[in-house]
Amino acid sequence: MIKTMNKYRNIFFFMIDFFLILLIGIFYYLSLPFKSESVVYIPSGSISQIIQNLDNNNYKMSKIDKYILYFLGYPQSGWINIGQTPLNRVEFLHKLTTAKAAEQSIILIPGETTAYFLKQVAKDLNLSEEKLLLEYSKQAKFSEGMLYPETYSIPKGIKEDLLIKLLLAHSFEQSKKAAIKIFGEYNEKKWHQFVITASVIQKEAANNEEMPIVASVIYNRLKIGMKLQMDGTLNYGLYSHTKITPERIRNDESSYNTYKFAGLPAEAVCNVSLNAIKAAIFPAKTEYLYFMRDKKTGLHIFTTNVDDHNKAVAAQRGL
Repeated sequence: MIKTMNKYRNIFFFMIDFFLILLIGIFYYLSLPFKSESVVYIPSGSISQIIQNLDNNNYKMSKIDKYILYFLGYPQSGWINIGQTPLNRVEFLHKLTTAKAAEQSIILIPGETTAYFLKQVAKDLNLSEEKLLLEYSKQAKFSEGMLYPETYSIPKGIKEDLLIKLLLAHSFEQSKKAAIKIFGEYNEKKWHQFVITASVIQKEAANNEEMPIVASVIYNRLKIGMKLQMDGTLNYGLYSHTKITPERIRNDESSYNTYKFAGLPAEAVCNVSLNAIKAAIFPAKTEYLYFMRDKKTGLHIFTTNVDDHNKAVAAQRGL
């Protein structure tokens, strides 16, 4: 009897020791310094999915974190303001359930260049323009046309690298979604070639309705080896809103100068709308080779030959 009691007592104390060691281990684990961005994006989903998403984004999470979150409460979805102060793991987990980041809207309009857009974003969000451009060059696969035009809700306090990551990730998903809907698959190089054409359309067309017609002019000229000779292609980079002059046309030696060089520019001119991309993929069937803006309507007068084009130009100039 006494031996049996001693046996159970030993087991009891062993279990107590085991749980004490386990608790000490957990407390130690939760007290370790935890490195985090100042703001963190939490997608909607179960706690297990959230932990997995954080782990996929280099936040080295474990099952312990999942169970601690069950205890602390359900994490809020969206942007979480973690702050700049050094914190430990349990403080990080606690902030996921309590903090929320203040957001600010930034707008990328169709036809705007990345350089000009990031210049404005740097002012609006009090960020470094130089760092934004550097991060874009590091993270983006192409120098232009990688961003999806729309209104973005951005958390205040976000850093340059995370902002670029956010913009590119969202834009990638939108492009992939559109490509799969149109082609049944997403081929990044093929899609970007359409983006290059779409960027010229975006700069030249007066509205969405004109886009397929402008696309037909581009393809008709390319087909016969005729230079595009379009002002809009020279509104690249920080020249986005610069008036094109004869001097610019004479001196610009980039591939964007379609007065000097045949074919499309080597890279997109700007960021484009889905309407412009659809126009590049599905151009109108016309024989137009020229167009001239009508000063009264703001729309374009399309013509098939140089004589009719010259007449349209003369009419607009009052000759």
